[in-house]
Amino acid sequence: MLAPIEVTHVIFDMDGVLLDTEPHYTAASTEVCRRYGREFTYAHKSRMLGRRALAAADWLVAELGLPLTGEAFLLEREPILDALFATAGPMPGAFELTAHLSAGGVPHAVASSSSRRNFAIKTAAHADWFARFNAVVLGDDPEVHEGKPAPDIFLVAARRLGAPPEACLVVEDSPAGVAAARAAGMRVVCVPDHNIEAALFPPADEVLPSLLAFRPEAWGLPPFRLSAAAEAGR
Repeated sequence: MLAPIEVTHVIFDMDGVLLDTEPHYTAASTEVCRRYGREFTYAHKSRMLGRRALAAADWLVAELGLPLTGEAFLLEREPILDALFATAGPMPGAFELTAHLSAGGVPHAVASSSSRRNFAIKTAAHADWFARFNAVVLGDDPEVHEGKPAPDIFLVAARRLGAPPEACLVVEDSPAGVAAARAAGMRVVCVPDHNIEAALFPPADEVLPSLLAFRPEAWGLPPFRLSAAAEAGR
């Protein structure tokens, strides 16, 4: 970890950081690939994680030689995901941490490659929670011209928070997301998907096993005390 620096704003990726949706993407992609006699592995997912859906699907179709377009792959996968997304719960420590930031007056945003449609499905059961974020920037936002690992989505989120990039801390779980935060000139904490090969991740300022281990005071943010239940789950 680099020397602690005081930050004033926090930007969160959503899938795999705030919401436990990544297993759903894996299950749905596995099912579609199986229909065409192909095997979907974590080696494939490693190169798709964090990217815009169509770019990731185009890559997978070409890599596996699937007899359909990237767009057709997404359409076939969509009903499987829709059913699964509705069941997504918070990642460990995510709700408690963001509630703490809200209570402490720390502006924070979501910056997710998800489309607005999918965001609505994923967050339908968590509307009160996501309403507390000061900004939400999604992959199909007209101001986001290039998806992760380009820095666009984080720079748009910083502008909407009214913060310079160097005052922002990004929390990510994907190689593309960490690279995007770096390209934006922001500090980044990585909570990696442990199924993804570690060598694929660019360097982060801090790597944590989960958000339960995040210490806001290390970044100049109000100290955070986990509940007894959360402490027991470390």
